[in-house]
Amino acid sequence: MDYLLELVTNPTAWAALVTLIVMEIVLGIDNLIFISILSNKLPPAQRVRTQRTGLLLALLMRLALLGTVAWIVQLTETAFTVFGHGFSWRDLILLAGGLFLVWKATGEIRHHVTREDDAPAKASSTVQLSVAAAIGQIIVLDIVFSVDSIITAVGMTEHMPIMFAAVIVSIMVMLFAAQPLARFIDRNPTIVMLALSFLLVIGMTLIAEGFGSHVPKAYIYAAMAFSAFVESMNMLSRRAKTKQVDGDAH
Repeated sequence: MDYLLELVTNPTAWAALVTLIVMEIVLGIDNLIFISILSNKLPPAQRVRTQRTGLLLALLMRLALLGTVAWIVQLTETAFTVFGHGFSWRDLILLAGGLFLVWKATGEIRHHVTREDDAPAKASSTVQLSVAAAIGQIIVLDIVFSVDSIITAVGMTEHMPIMFAAVIVSIMVMLFAAQPLARFIDRNPTIVMLALSFLLVIGMTLIAEGFGSHVPKAYIYAAMAFSAFVESMNMLSRRAKTKQVDGDAH
């Protein structure tokens, strides 16, 4: 009890909590984009439930991993060496997650590029996705992002209550943001391609991290923010042209 009271009255602990919450939300954006794209491939009645299920699974996974912090920290230790390069279990998890993201994003980009020329029957068979398949894919990415998230949390603070609070708050924020993001992506088809490009970049970044090449996250998110800004300008331009055409027609 004295320990918790000391944390509550410690300004440094509050600063660590706020910083960690922001970091967890930023790291969770990748997961949220992936969940939004997958849920939009489901029938409308099942989308919200799948989004919530995916994020709640992420929460449970991260809380469970926080309970095994000592084991998580050991994942960064070298497990074996190949051609003089040491690989840890964390590296293998990031490699697997990166390859999965690249495969998934590439497949989705190919589908969106070629579906205009496909027969309607073929398109309808590829658009639909079962809830079980969607949740299965979400779980795979949850594992990758959860491990990375917990390792980041351990590196930023040694206080377990702060880690638990940051994870819970960040997932709650993403729960509120999931539906607006999914609706926005669904209403703007060009955003889907941009989001898939983000996932492709994130997948390549995870692969690079798995091979020991650290890529500063600030560069990745700055590029993503700039791309989103340019696309928003394009959207505003298209809407202005549409209004002008409608005005001329009347």
